[in-house]
Amino acid sequence: MRPRIKSSLLWGVVGALAFLVLNNAYVLVLDGEFIPLWGIVLVTVLVGVVSAGTTYYGEGWWLRRKENA
Repeated sequence: MRPRIKSSLLWGVVGALAFLVLNNAYVLVLDGEFIPLWGIVLVTVLVGVVSAGTTYYGEGWWLRRKENA
């Protein structure tokens, strides 16, 4: 696996886990409303995909910018 793909996938996992931690903190600390499990799973997957995609394209942009400088 190419390092750029591996890096973006790992950042996707980090983003998804960060969302889960923030969701649990919202429910536990701020006495938030309970969100159905399917909603949590949907948003977690969405956050993971968006953060992985952003990292992949952002790193490519950064590398191209660095080569042109």
